[in-house]
Amino acid sequence: MTEPTSVHVVSLGCARNEVDSSELAGRLEAGGFRLVDEPADAEAIVVNTCGFIESAKKDSIDTILAASDLKESGRTRRVVAVGCLAERYGRELADSLPEADAVLGFDDYAGIDDRLRAIMAGEHLPAHTPHDRRRLLPLAPASRQDAAARVAIPGLSAGSGAPAGPDLPSGLAPASGPRPVRRRLGGGPSAPLKIAAGCDRRCAFCAIPSFRGSFVSRPVDEIVEEARWLVDQGVREAFLVSENSSSYGKDLGDPTALERLLERLDAVPGLEWVRVSYLQPAELRPSVIDAMTSLESVVPYFDLSFQHASGPVLRRMRRYGDAEQFLTLLESIRARAPRAGVRSNVIVGFPGETDADVDILAEFVSAARLDALGVFAYSDEEGTEAVGLGDHVPPEVIEERYERLSDLAAELTDQRAEDRVGERVRVLIEGRDGDDAVGRAEHQGPEVDGATSLQDSGDDLVAGQLVWGRVISTQGVDLVAVKEA
Repeated sequence: MTEPTSVHVVSLGCARNEVDSSELAGRLEAGGFRLVDEPADAEAIVVNTCGFIESAKKDSIDTILAASDLKESGRTRRVVAVGCLAERYGRELADSLPEADAVLGFDDYAGIDDRLRAIMAGEHLPAHTPHDRRRLLPLAPASRQDAAARVAIPGLSAGSGAPAGPDLPSGLAPASGPRPVRRRLGGGPSAPLKIAAGCDRRCAFCAIPSFRGSFVSRPVDEIVEEARWLVDQGVREAFLVSENSSSYGKDLGDPTALERLLERLDAVPGLEWVRVSYLQPAELRPSVIDAMTSLESVVPYFDLSFQHASGPVLRRMRRYGDAEQFLTLLESIRARAPRAGVRSNVIVGFPGETDADVDILAEFVSAARLDALGVFAYSDEEGTEAVGLGDHVPPEVIEERYERLSDLAAELTDQRAEDRVGERVRVLIEGRDGDDAVGRAEHQGPEVDGATSLQDSGDDLVAGQLVWGRVISTQGVDLVAVKEA
């Protein structure tokens, strides 16, 4: 018997893409391929690309080119591009990047094993023609659940005709409906768990809905069972991801579905932390805040997408709120959980933005006491409304504003970390650095919000443990703590 073809899956971009990559890996393994950890050991490399902003697109293309180089120096025979960049550009990407042996869209995911077998055999698979995926589902959210079973939605449903495959453990899989297929690509005690896909918002700067499609929620039972499976895989923290988690349940006929989901996850044995990502400030209900600040396993961590603080700029962005409303929201959160973690992102240089708007934004972030803040310089994204708006800000002015806000963000988040000196924090251990155990406190999200080191903690602490520590100093946004009983 010949050994199964080896394949390496590269996951780029956000945590949502990581879930999609685990689906691709699960389908490939179920289809007879052998997953390997190193690209140099793989006969095929599948690159799950990101197509969000220019820097992410460049990183995706560079990764494809690097993988293609292995065809000269390693075992690699084929390189396949999938993911958002491939879905968004299709044939255009295939024509401009001949180093990729195939460019596949989301509709290919359900049969990715058959597609890859054909590619390995030397067949040429035509790249798909991009289209607006919002048109695949009914306009009314209440009508989407039935239709979603017939549409390929990465990381969410199997789609029409997909193989069942070995997915959730026996007795845990949903009794009916398409079942997701998963294979964890990495270890560690934290894992993303997709609760929905797509987005119904029409933010003027964002192209994601056009290639990710309309918003669709996963059923509560399905999410809970996958959480149990993750616990069996050694996971202690489930990081709930979607394009807009505050919209969860709008298509399930349950306006309090997110609260109900959090209550169910809170009861999963062995799941110590539940973390919610990407909440829209305008959609955040008081009952959700109550759930996120009262349930034992749900960490008080608020990933709030403010994007700006000037009301006029937000209106042009087709978003809602202003500095006063956002500060009131933060006050309501901290009234319930004074030590809650808050992170956000903002864009500077959006068309029509004035110096006065930037001052409002700077004043807001100074008052908001955010634990983490990502600052992005606006750039045109093709296919978005913002491209056609008047009053574009000159690039050199955008750069000046970006540097101003970035410097301010670094200063303020460092100060916020210093405010936590003396605080008692619970830390999820993820690894070691010499004599120190290293992990994250409740207010620190995976990979992007800093870390917490427990000094001279001994060899008894291992990844996956949750321990208490007292913060004694900081290094930027990172905390240094000593272990407490």
